[in-house]
Amino acid sequence: MSQFFKFLFASCLGTALALGLLFILGIGWITSMAGSIAEKEKVTISENTVLELDFKNPIPEKTNNLPIKPFDLEQKEVLGLTDMVAAIQRAKTDPDIKGIYLNASNITLGKASSATLRNALADFRSEGKFIISYAHYYTQGAYYLASVADSVLMSPQGVVDFRGYSSTITYYKGLLDKLDIQMRIFYCGKYKSATEPFRADKMSAENRLQIREYLTPLYDIFIKDVAKSRNISEAELRQIAERYDGFNALKAKQSRLVDRFAYEDEVFSMIKNRIGLSDKEKLNRVSLEDYCDARGKKTNFSVKDKIAVVYAEGEILDGDQGEQGTILDGKYVKMLRKIRKDPNIKAIVLRVNSPGGSSLASDNILRELDLCKQAGKPVVVSMGDVAASGGYYIACHADSIFAEPATITGSIGVFGMIPILEKTMRNKLGITFDTVRTQKFSTFGSTVYDFSPEEGQMMQDRVDWIYQDFLGKVATGRHRSSEQIHEIAQGRVWSAAKAKEIGLVDDLGGLDRAIAAAAKLANLEKYRTSEYPQSKSGLEQFLDKIMQKDERDDSVKAWAIQQELGEFYPIYKTIQGFRQNNGILFRIPYELSVN
Repeated sequence: MSQFFKFLFASCLGTALALGLLFILGIGWITSMAGSIAEKEKVTISENTVLELDFKNPIPEKTNNLPIKPFDLEQKEVLGLTDMVAAIQRAKTDPDIKGIYLNASNITLGKASSATLRNALADFRSEGKFIISYAHYYTQGAYYLASVADSVLMSPQGVVDFRGYSSTITYYKGLLDKLDIQMRIFYCGKYKSATEPFRADKMSAENRLQIREYLTPLYDIFIKDVAKSRNISEAELRQIAERYDGFNALKAKQSRLVDRFAYEDEVFSMIKNRIGLSDKEKLNRVSLEDYCDARGKKTNFSVKDKIAVVYAEGEILDGDQGEQGTILDGKYVKMLRKIRKDPNIKAIVLRVNSPGGSSLASDNILRELDLCKQAGKPVVVSMGDVAASGGYYIACHADSIFAEPATITGSIGVFGMIPILEKTMRNKLGITFDTVRTQKFSTFGSTVYDFSPEEGQMMQDRVDWIYQDFLGKVATGRHRSSEQIHEIAQGRVWSAAKAKEIGLVDDLGGLDRAIAAAAKLANLEKYRTSEYPQSKSGLEQFLDKIMQKDERDDSVKAWAIQQELGEFYPIYKTIQGFRQNNGILFRIPYELSVN
């Protein structure tokens, strides 16, 4: 009995300590949040204010639609692309905002998102306001945005990484062979190369062709836009890239990629001079986040009719629990069902930025979108950086589909992969397996027993059937035959312009055009938009982790792995995505990376 009381006391003490720690963390968080709020209250937008844009955080499509960093109790709101553009548009006509200081050292944005932000900056300049860009080092993505500025400034020892686009794929077959891991791979479509890194050691001719055919238009857009802003001919820009002049600071200036060299203090003096301040006067710089708080968008809630803007961003996954920035079918089905039953919502705009994922999850989401259409709510799709495979699947029944000029789409194909570890365990670890079966297929799908010819054929038949169903779904949505869709499917990835030419999308344009089209289809003159899903704040996400509301949340582990792997983390994340989904996948052929 005494032992029992010892254990009971120890358990109670452990619980008390845990609750105490939680209380301290909570107080710390609340204090931190209060401090942040107090700090925000001090932000004023006075005359001669300069809006400062830096890109320290990833930029989601929707504000806060990404997981928080573990242990970062002071993480502020992360503006999404839509709200960033809206803030820049508001600043354009704000008399207190004289210009923009673009801190452009490094920008991690997809090509379509970059173009959207760049267009907003160009529109800002059309009001006669200035944009000054400065960086110690310009990546190609950063330079694409910076090139729209009045003045592009750089550190005297800086570099402009202006050298053309490339897309590199990592292949694992050699590693798998060394580990005696057999990959049983099933796929449809000669261009469905998601499985290629696991069954080959280099690109197939088909994959090389499709990469070149979408990479070239992306680069053409890049060159055309920079040429127009910098007043340099496209031919000359291509020669500058071919010589890699930007790698030498003096040559970068001689080639007119940058206007002048400067240190940061000189940049601020230049901005002061531009708005008529003396060197002794304070330069009022306001971040885009603080500007949104101070002069945020105004919504007229007296307007009852609404258009729901639904952001489908990230990997498509099974279930309803997972980190923000993913598309969980359980969560999205419930959300779309609620939208369908809301009498004030008259139309839906689905903003898709996804490489795809689970075929089952994609089908569940498409079903709910179909029910929304049957309920009389038009559905219009707006495609972001990527709307491929499962990302295209959930879009294909829309009344109208718009793609950004730099969107990557298509990849209508199916695959499944199962690793067989029997040889690995036996040859590397000395572990063997034996089993008793009650039926012929009792071990079907096991990772320790290889497929029999009959089992392999069953898997391929299922993949073939799902592919035919995919073709049928697209054919219905695009008013074509399955045979016609098959000709342009087979897992092939397309540029936006080509996708329009072959009928996979209706027109090129951004989210604003999609919303206007939805309003027209719903016969709306006055309306307001309502965004979905609801993005949790950093505090809410942190409390969910503490209370373990999300059983599948392993963000702390993922954060630690990300710190260790660095630029190789996307490879790990892709493989984890394969593991998380059950069954057959609708996914883009690889982790799209254009450098």
